[in-house]
Amino acid sequence: MRTPQSATRTVAVVAVPLLLAAVIAGPVAASAAVATAPVTGPAAPGASFTTGGQLSGVAAISATSAWAVGATPSGKTLIVHWNGTKWTQQASPSPSSAKFGNDLSAVTATSASNAWAVGYASTRTSTSTLILRWNGKNWSRVPSPSGAGSNTLSGVFAVSDRNAWAVGGGLILHWNGTAWKRVTSPAGGILHGVTATSAGNAWAVGTTGKVTHLTTLVEHWNGRAWKRSASPSPNDLNGDSLRRVAAVSARAAWAVGCSFSCASGGLGDGLILRWNGTTWTASRSPQASYFAGVAATSASNAWAVGALGTLPVSKTVIAHWNGASWTRVPSPSPPQSGLADVAAISASDAWAVGSAGTTHPKTLILRWNGKAWK
Repeated sequence: MRTPQSATRTVAVVAVPLLLAAVIAGPVAASAAVATAPVTGPAAPGASFTTGGQLSGVAAISATSAWAVGATPSGKTLIVHWNGTKWTQQASPSPSSAKFGNDLSAVTATSASNAWAVGYASTRTSTSTLILRWNGKNWSRVPSPSGAGSNTLSGVFAVSDRNAWAVGGGLILHWNGTAWKRVTSPAGGILHGVTATSAGNAWAVGTTGKVTHLTTLVEHWNGRAWKRSASPSPNDLNGDSLRRVAAVSARAAWAVGCSFSCASGGLGDGLILRWNGTTWTASRSPQASYFAGVAATSASNAWAVGALGTLPVSKTVIAHWNGASWTRVPSPSPPQSGLADVAAISASDAWAVGSAGTTHPKTLILRWNGKAWK
């Protein structure tokens, strides 16, 4: 995610193995991570908003306006808004009446009257892409193309009211101000995240290859077409996957995900790649089982979030980039917790979202105040 917009997921982060399985498998694995029983799980200390379910994406346009999206335990879409004082849940469409039928994975915003949220709506026999739009008054569904694959959108990013991108599975969709249209993806892999700095500079990331030989996938938009960009895969024989991408200029971008054992939904090592304007290289990063979200406000201020450990002792991980290196920053970790996305407004203001608990997950929201995450 690049401030003030965000691009984010189809997966629940309450269970680390389920998160990684959903990255590869799509809505079926994602749905399995959201429980239907009444919410009785552990509370999330430090959270400014807590309800049953999980949050997968966050976007912030100012200190008084932010959005977070996900799904409820019953499989309905979940959207909450920050008004500068508190988070409140907003009414949002849930087209499918099926159990675990609706999920929002990512959100992006350009102004108080223009925001997008993406995910999927599924039945027992089919899954369709789901795109919701905020017009300043309410959220409504907007028609969107679906393909022959999973039709699960997991990333979205808006450059302006007339220019936005959404990705998921093998789909790349573009908003031209009037309608969402499908755009050809050259690599044929699974895309999870997307970002852009202008109409002529956008990135999409994910994974490609066979389950036993997955490699990172990075694609670049130059204003005319998407083309694959070379990217390192430290442990491709065991499965590498990129989850999110953030950019602040044509010369500075980061992509995060998982390296080693990601193919089967197992635990791996957190993976961070950096773009310097010429090449993508792997960065040394703090220990993590995976990184699921990334955000940046400048070439010397970026955040990566995820989780470390296996259930029932998984805990949140937050790492900070200062222009030279990544360093882990202390973060609240309720029992069985993980973070799915992060949004940064400035060096002293950022949000991270995810969930805590397994059988009865609850939403988790953390905020950076310039000195600590709370």
